[in-house]
Amino acid sequence: MRLFVFALACIWLPSAAAAASEQSAEPSVAGNQQLFDQGVADYDSGKYRDAFRAFLHLAKKDDLAAMRNVALMKRKGLGCRLDPEGALEFLSRAARGGLPTAQSDLAVMLLDGEAGPPDPKAAMPWLVLAADAHHPIAEYRLGRLYEEGAVVTKDLAKAKELYTEAADRGVEEARERLAALKNSESPRTP
Repeated sequence: MRLFVFALACIWLPSAAAAASEQSAEPSVAGNQQLFDQGVADYDSGKYRDAFRAFLHLAKKDDLAAMRNVALMKRKGLGCRLDPEGALEFLSRAARGGLPTAQSDLAVMLLDGEAGPPDPKAAMPWLVLAADAHHPIAEYRLGRLYEEGAVVTKDLAKAKELYTEAADRGVEEARERLAALKNSESPRTP
């Protein structure tokens, strides 16, 4: 009988501890979600300083989406001072954490030289990761690199494939590039 009680205790205690741990974590997760939602509401209503504070608080707790939002606000100077280098830092952290939107945003900043000279080589791996996750802007921008032969070997078939995916997800520029490529391939009549 003692062995049975001991065995039950061994089964029950770890599961009770795990349940207690989950219960104590839930309010924190719920609180973080509530703070994030409040940040979004503040942003949408133009209360940028309040939104920035909420997102920064969460970014310091390693919330990837909050890091991206802090970066976007630093990038535009909304609720904080304009800080492209700081934006790049927060986007880098969120991108390394695996957030496709941050990977795409980081690549665009690097391509466009928003925090220094344009660096297509540094942008390339982030574009590939984000495009592989079907991020439409990354697909479009990567398609441009393939079309132009910049950083990668020119590959119009790959560019068209990426443009098609981006266009299917609503990127108008991708539709325009597809049309331009089709027009350039059409046989010309004298």
